[in-house]
Amino acid sequence: MVSDRTLRVVIKPVVFSICLVPLALLVWRGLNDGLGANPIEASNRFLGDWALRFILIALAVTPIRIMTRWNPIMRFRRMMGLFAFAYVVLHLTSYVALDQFFDWPAIWKDIIKRWYITVGMTAFVLLIPLAVTSTKGWIKRIGGKTWQNLHKLVYPAAILGVFHFYMMIKADFTEPIIYGVILAILFGIRIFESIRKRKPRTA
Repeated sequence: MVSDRTLRVVIKPVVFSICLVPLALLVWRGLNDGLGANPIEASNRFLGDWALRFILIALAVTPIRIMTRWNPIMRFRRMMGLFAFAYVVLHLTSYVALDQFFDWPAIWKDIIKRWYITVGMTAFVLLIPLAVTSTKGWIKRIGGKTWQNLHKLVYPAAILGVFHFYMMIKADFTEPIIYGVILAILFGIRIFESIRKRKPRTA
């Protein structure tokens, strides 16, 4: 059994450092001409890929706890969720600053005309209140039940994230389909557990 001190002092810092690896890899590639002929597009897609992966990782925490009955893993859920939001913000910032150079009229036109951007922006908006209310203080302010209901917004946000990726791809839909299947499995585990808990026990 892992002690609370080991979780807090050893495992959490290690997991935190691992979550920074994709960003460090992107910086290293950028400094060593490893982003190809279009570095802006490559970095934007790289950040978007990892944003979606971290959303799935955050959503996987509860199903893993359900399957393994290892409750301490829940202590990593907030960290994973915040890293997911951080990579989403970096993905969006890359688009706004590097791709569009803060041309707000052009950005707004993109949001309106390009459906995959509309979907992506909608997912981002849904994630904002989750990041803002991620602290224990917010749970006390709005109440546990309200907080739980609010954080269910992660489900449509994740679905929209997968669709955003799928709509953006012009060929070879393998990767977004894999993400969609993973998301469906994670939802399935949660639904199955919810049904199991509601099922009356017979003597």
